[in-house]
Parts: sequence; C-alpha cells; structure tokens
Amino acid sequence: MKYIVLGLGDYGRVLSEELASLGHEVIGADISESRVDAIKDKIATAFVMDVTDEMSLSVLPLNNVDVVIVAIGENFGASVRVVALLKQRKVQHIYARAIDDVHKAVLEAFGLEQILTPEVDAAHSLVERLDFSTHVETFRIDSEYCVMMFRVPPKMVGFLVSELNLTQEFGLRPISLKRAGKVTNFLGISLTECHVVTELAEDTRIQENDELVCYGKYRNFRSFWKAL
Repeated sequence: MKYIVLGLGDYGRVLSEELASLGHEVIGADISESRVDAIKDKIATAFVMDVTDEMSLSVLPLNNVDVVIVAIGENFGASVRVVALLKQRKVQHIYARAIDDVHKAVLEAFGLEQILTPEVDAAHSLVERLDFSTHVETFRIDSEYCVMMFRVPPKMVGFLVSELNLTQEFGLRPISLKRAGKVTNFLGISLTECHVVTELAEDTRIQENDELVCYGKYRNFRSFWKAL
C-alpha cells in the first residue's frame, strides 16, 4: 500500500519507518530539514516542505495513495489547517493524530476515517501493565469487552486449556496461543521463533513462556488475575 505521512516528528518518524519496514511505500513531508534528512534513506521519498501551505501541499500525490496520515500533534493550528486542506482537495482516506480531547473533537467534525490517539493509547497500556503487574496487549472492543494477550503465569504451566476453566469461572474465552520455539538457522545458531496456534483445542497443554489470547470483559480479566 501507499501512504503519505505529514509531520515527521517522533510519532511520524516511527510510523513511517514501521510502515516502510513492512514493505509499504511511504512518502514523508516535514518543514524540518533535519527530520527529513534523518528518515529520507528509510522510506521511498521525503520532502522538506511547509505542509500547511496549500501550494506546497499540492506537490504531493494526495489522491494517488491509499491513506494520508496527518502525524502533526503538538501544533494544534497546523494539524487542523492541514486536515482542512486535505478535505478541500477531496482526499478520501485521512487519518489524523489528536493529542487531547479538544483536538479530537475538532478533528471529529471533519468526518475523518480514523483519529489516532497515541498518547491516550500509551497511557491505557501503561495502566494495564501496572494493573496486571506484567506485560499485556489489549484491544478494546468497547468500554466493557476486550481481547487481551498475556504471558501465562507459572501457575498455569502444565495444565490443559480445558483444565483452566477460564470460561466457566471467569467468563473469559480462550481464542489462540502464541508459542515460542527454538530453531537452528543455516549457520547452526539457535534462535527463538514464535508461531500462533489459531485452533486452540481443549487438550492443548500450556507451556512455559506461552502467551494466551482471550476474549471477555476487562473486569473479568482483573478478577482472574487477582485469583492467581
């Protein structure tokens, strides 16, 4: 896929590099020459330009990419102006970063396809990590339900999935399992490689370092974790 990322600060830079590493074509633009220099060899093309200027923005192939991402966050006025210019040019798929509720509310008025809230998401992730005292990855379905991946605690190792009684006791439905295994490359070096067990049978035995993916209510995950 093809993306344009407007704003190459910390967030825009990491976003651009990650997309490019996955094989996507990324065009970046920023007013800072140093930011462009830092990334120009890692993505398809990077331009030094003031993206809030209508004439400068018109140089970019805005209507010939899959998504245009406005990664500007700190400069509220610049962010809103760029989004307005993109809407004027009838860009179909616009994602924009919002750094607070006011910023998000203004962007929502444009009817964008996606509003990104990385600071809020990072705060939620930290709260969950502190709440569970371990690393968890959570995808919120709504205010109640979520999909959560967590490394199985030592008490669960050796049990069959059916013996965990997650559904009966806690209302959590196991979906899949991420398991690490040792492989040897052509140089004879031992490496760790992960694979996903997508069809999780009840007789699957939990191993050390497995990461379990479950669906349920967030409060039920908390109850489960406190019961360990």
